[in-house]
Amino acid sequence: MKILNHVVPLFVILIVALIIIPLPTPLLDMMLILNITLSLIILLMTMYIKTALEFSVFPSILLIATLFRLALNISSTRKILTDQGNAGQVIKTFGQFVLQGNVVVGFIVFLIIVLVNFMVITKGSERVSEVAARFKLDAMPGKQMAIDADLNSGMITEEQAHQRREDIQREAEFYGSMDGASKFVKGDAVMAIVITFINLIGGIIIGMVQGGKTFQEVLNIYTIASVGDGLVSQIPALMISTATGMIVTRAASKSTFGEDVTSQFIAQPVVFVLAGITLAMMCFVPNMPVPQMLLLSTLLIVFGAQAMKKQKEAAGEVQPAVEGPASNAAGKQESETEYYRNIDNIYKLLPLDAIEMDFGYSLIPLVDERSGSSFIDRLVMFRKQFATEMGMVVPPIRLRDGGQLNPNQYMIKIKGEEVARGEILMDYYLALDPGNLTGEIDGIDTVEPAYGIPSKWITPDKKDMAEMYGYTVIDPLSVVITHLSETIRRHAHELLSRQDVSQMLENMKKYNATLVSDVVPNVITQANLQKVLCSLLREGVPIRDMETILETISNYATAVHDPELLTEYVRQALRRTITRQWSEGGQIKVITLDSTVEKTILNSISKNERGTYLALDPKTTQKIITNMTKCIENVKDIVTTPIILTSPIVRLYFSKLMQQFCPKAVVLSFNEIENNVQIQAVANVTLD
Repeated sequence: MKILNHVVPLFVILIVALIIIPLPTPLLDMMLILNITLSLIILLMTMYIKTALEFSVFPSILLIATLFRLALNISSTRKILTDQGNAGQVIKTFGQFVLQGNVVVGFIVFLIIVLVNFMVITKGSERVSEVAARFKLDAMPGKQMAIDADLNSGMITEEQAHQRREDIQREAEFYGSMDGASKFVKGDAVMAIVITFINLIGGIIIGMVQGGKTFQEVLNIYTIASVGDGLVSQIPALMISTATGMIVTRAASKSTFGEDVTSQFIAQPVVFVLAGITLAMMCFVPNMPVPQMLLLSTLLIVFGAQAMKKQKEAAGEVQPAVEGPASNAAGKQESETEYYRNIDNIYKLLPLDAIEMDFGYSLIPLVDERSGSSFIDRLVMFRKQFATEMGMVVPPIRLRDGGQLNPNQYMIKIKGEEVARGEILMDYYLALDPGNLTGEIDGIDTVEPAYGIPSKWITPDKKDMAEMYGYTVIDPLSVVITHLSETIRRHAHELLSRQDVSQMLENMKKYNATLVSDVVPNVITQANLQKVLCSLLREGVPIRDMETILETISNYATAVHDPELLTEYVRQALRRTITRQWSEGGQIKVITLDSTVEKTILNSISKNERGTYLALDPKTTQKIITNMTKCIENVKDIVTTPIILTSPIVRLYFSKLMQQFCPKAVVLSFNEIENNVQIQAVANVTLD
């Protein structure tokens, strides 16, 4: 087998040698026969493969075959011009067979073959290659995203995804190569005509000037040789061109070309019967060859009738198995009953999907890839973005048909329970009011589902006008994706499972195995680590910097066993990330707590066997929340997200209080902000 690996390089070297070294006539005949055989093998290969990737070396083979054919043309031309038209038995036989004693007719036949190859097959193959290459390359990103979506949804394994990505890459490279390789076929067809005329004209000149023969003698000798040489090269070229067209027009299939043609033609037997009847009716046209037409008509009708009979028999064999003794509905019910007799199948109903989305029937085209939707692709990109920003991989999202919803509604569920709902209009755009409009536009009043911004549904013809007035115009798909992404961000701490933490640690081991092995489970259990990570996600702190998180836990976990207190130390270690997240232009605008408020909170911290908690009396709690709400309302034009700054010891307990009454507020401590950031207090919460 190792010897066979060197055959192709040696063959290419031989081709180069053919161009330079004159060949003996017997060897030239052998090479011409080899060229025809090689072309026939290539043509048959394209018919028996199931996908183009099964013959991925075809572009390179096409180049080698073309070069081989041109090298033989050069060798045969040298023989024709130097040996008075004697270029071997193969060329002579082809020339005499086609010419049949008539130079003009033979030459015309040769030209027709060349022109058919050049103008029909080669031109068509070239165009198909161009289009196929463009479409394959354009579709490549979408296919990659579809693979990621299938992988994330659990439909395929990692190995299958890897194989599919590799196939897509190879397919794109193949069609890109075919786009260039088809140019070789075109150039080869042109060169065949040129070489034939060179042989003919050069032979006539040499024969008359150097050989001293008459014009008629020279014409007979060199015409046979030129036409024979052209045919010997054009017949393989025709097969190669056909193979090129065959492989670029071949759709991916589970069967060979012959099997596909047979099965698809036989699948419609009535076509053969109708064609036979039509052909029989044409016998009444005067001067038609009636015997031949009747014979062909009879064969078509008989074949079609037999195929229809077999088709009906096959349907009869299947029918009882489908229907059974009872009705179809009863059969289905019985089948379902039998299925659930197995208790293991009932257990399959118990697991809940982490994230679900239900859609009303009017919104189905929005998520259906067959309708041209890019919903899945957008989900894949969001999953990538979320992993990059937050350090957590969003679990697979189950898409369902919500039969109980209104046609234009959708619902988002976390672990089987509804957490968000929205309504969109498919053929409209959502125009958001950012607060600085220069004009009003007519539309259907609504509220943007993700952020609660007053908006309007407008028709597409008003889109440009709305943008001129200052509206932010969003398409329905973006509305749904934005709502879903914000919902996932708010509930990320609920989605981080023990299995996710385990996978994150396994991934961390690839880069810092020592740290992982030292901390988990020696310093902290995986369960407590999950609590720390969930606490960070609950307040929107990214957990991507696992190295810092684990190192901080390693430093404090021996003395601090409470996961909530550990989280506070981790937050302080992640202050660079927190600062970048909430600062703007080297400045952070905050709402501060009065010293009396902080003292009140500190004095209200209680401790039991389960840990520490805030035990404020209801009256004080109400007063703090009321004053906080007033401060947030006063600064809403200054800050988008209210940030409350407290002392480190108070932050944990005040954050829990805010999560109950003002979940959109962010609570930070002084130790969580970098020293180089300017803190600007825009409001102060008191007990007055």
